[in-house]
Amino acid sequence: MTTSSLSAPLGKPKNKTLAAWLALVGGAFGWHRLYLHGWMDVWAWVHVIATALGLWGVDRVFAYGQDDKLSWLLLPLLGLSIAAACLTGIIYALATPERWNATHNPGHDPQAPAGHTNWLTIGALVFALMFGTIGLISSLAFGFQRYFEYQIEEGLKLSQ
Repeated sequence: MTTSSLSAPLGKPKNKTLAAWLALVGGAFGWHRLYLHGWMDVWAWVHVIATALGLWGVDRVFAYGQDDKLSWLLLPLLGLSIAAACLTGIIYALATPERWNATHNPGHDPQAPAGHTNWLTIGALVFALMFGTIGLISSLAFGFQRYFEYQIEEGLKLSQ
């Protein structure tokens, strides 16, 4: 190791509370991943693509009605993307300061304030639990409802 690498600045520490709120508010668009890992993070772009496809499914429901089979496949992607982002926010909020700083702030003090939990972190945790559950259950309910309705319609066609 050279002396220049020893004296190199560590950079600004990544804040756990901010990451949890980014996962809650813009997690479906990968904001939390972009904040923590930068623009080259593959998983951030997976969130963006899944959310865009899910929003296209919502648009197809409004344009073609609930009988559009492609929307059955696309719409749950939106709910799963929201649920995955909220789960990530929950994991961020529950991380200990030592673990957070070791993972996202290497080289900083394990007890650095960026990894501490406060009331805003708890608020992000509560809302992530609520919105993640709503997103997951509603997307699964819509997808399964439409699938079983389609199966009943096809069964009625065969019985006639």
